[in-house]
Amino acid sequence: MATLNIRIDDNLKKKANKTFNEMGLDISSAVKLFLHQSVTEQRIPFEIRTVNGYTIAEEDEMIREVNQIKEDIRTGKLKGYKSIKAMHRDILSKNA
Repeated sequence: MATLNIRIDDNLKKKANKTFNEMGLDISSAVKLFLHQSVTEQRIPFEIRTVNGYTIAEEDEMIREVNQIKEDIRTGKLKGYKSIKAMHRDILSKNA
């Protein structure tokens, strides 16, 4: 049997202990469960998300889309507005 030593933030350990205890697990059992599931699935057994709650692929797509919109505004393909009021006036003038 091997021993695994890891360094983690004290606050994270405290929160993890509380979370796992509520599930009837200790940290050691939770880590073993994570390792077993990783080996079984041959991957991280959950979807990794950014601090914003999105997957890395979703966040990359949003960044690409924003960059495309900026380019479209720069080239005149889309019209940019300085304020919501300006956009609203433009919309209303086209519908009049």
